[in-house]
Amino acid sequence: MSAGIRLDDVSKFYGEVMGVNRVTASFEAGVTGLVGPNGAGKSTLMNLVAGLVRPSRGHIAVLGRSVEKARLLGKARLVAHDVGYCAQYDAFPRGMSGREFMAGSLRLYGYTAYQAEEGAAVALDRVGLGEAADRRIDVYSKGMRQALKVARAIGHSPRVLLLDEPLNGLDPQARAEAIALFREFADDGASVLISSHILHEVDAVSDRVVFLEGGYLVASGNVAEIHDEARRDVAARTGFASPADAADGARPARVSIRCDRAPHLASRLFARGAVVEVELHGDGGGLSVRTPDADAFFLAL
Repeated sequence: MSAGIRLDDVSKFYGEVMGVNRVTASFEAGVTGLVGPNGAGKSTLMNLVAGLVRPSRGHIAVLGRSVEKARLLGKARLVAHDVGYCAQYDAFPRGMSGREFMAGSLRLYGYTAYQAEEGAAVALDRVGLGEAADRRIDVYSKGMRQALKVARAIGHSPRVLLLDEPLNGLDPQARAEAIALFREFADDGASVLISSHILHEVDAVSDRVVFLEGGYLVASGNVAEIHDEARRDVAARTGFASPADAADGARPARVSIRCDRAPHLASRLFARGAVVEVELHGDGGGLSVRTPDADAFFLAL
């Protein structure tokens, strides 16, 4: 079978702003984690694969079919039928119930009314919304709305799943169930691409991790390989031992930093292998990080 997703020298610019640049990668069957700080280009890459935006250069293929050629021939729907997309943000129609939304979504894929009702019930049950199916989406919690987006992505049994921050807003049990669901799709031969800015989150489900920074693909492999690459980079550029090379007395810590260029600082700390988790403050004026070795972190900082 052709690679689920293939990108050849793909770039996307929004005027003078770079989304992604010169990305070449293949995502086979299984789960690939797309990791990087906010603004790294993860959502842009997802939108390109989904066909929602056109690349400024390069070529994209899904299951061996060119996304650009399908659009030009008016056959983009053939590609879209094999793709399930859970966007980072939601915008549900007003007044609809979860069941009505799901059934309407499946009708867009050519399901009959009966098939759409049956498929909607199955998808909602799989994400834990069976009992809430007939409630209006307006009264859903953030976690329930997130689960509904996942149901929308998986409802037509796609062979390619694009999941942009799919675990946001989910409680621990719902997260574990969602991860098991994504793993199930991958084990059945689907290509699953999951984005997150939290490395350990995608490590729990991914077969392979791709790290983006500033629109560039800077590392790929399993999590251990990326940490090894980061440690080598830290040693080469700073002369200081990285967290994983620290002595047995290494002290893990959570650190809060207030600054005016939080996304830039986050990307630099990730690139140096100094942190394993970053959360930007809601007001944009800082970040909180988790590091396995406080001493090595402060040296890197």
